[in-house]
Amino acid sequence: MNTSKTNAMRLLDGAGIDYRTMEYEYDESDLSGLHVAEAVSMPPEEIFKTLVTRGDKTGIGVFCIPVSDELDLKKAATASGNKKIEMIHLKELLSTTGYIRGGCSPIGMKKSYPTFIDETAVLFDEIGVSAGIRGCQIIIEPTALQNFINAEFADLVK
Repeated sequence: MNTSKTNAMRLLDGAGIDYRTMEYEYDESDLSGLHVAEAVSMPPEEIFKTLVTRGDKTGIGVFCIPVSDELDLKKAATASGNKKIEMIHLKELLSTTGYIRGGCSPIGMKKSYPTFIDETAVLFDEIGVSAGIRGCQIIIEPTALQNFINAEFADLVK
């Protein structure tokens, strides 16, 4: 595939943050994170999907959780200072983040949104997040990612 640098990669390069990438063949009919984990030969607990929500108080929020888990909306609302949150509509994803489904990275969104990473990330030397396109993951040390995107670690999954 030999992907050119994505915006997320350029931002990390510019900040001097170590990461590596793993490319994989993606299937338009299966954009699941479990497929990604299998394709890059990493455990699903170490590959994080990026979910975008709208809260009743703080507006847009970004949550990175292991692909094997489901976002607990109550925990996510509490972590982000909301009473209630809901997933944004898929049709809003590109205009809100600059990314498409299956290629949504927590790095380099159109705006800087409050971002939360599931606390299990710190259990691993490195985790994978989307590089901003389908078919490529950024593999990065969790606290390096947290510091760069100004995220908080929180208990987010069911």
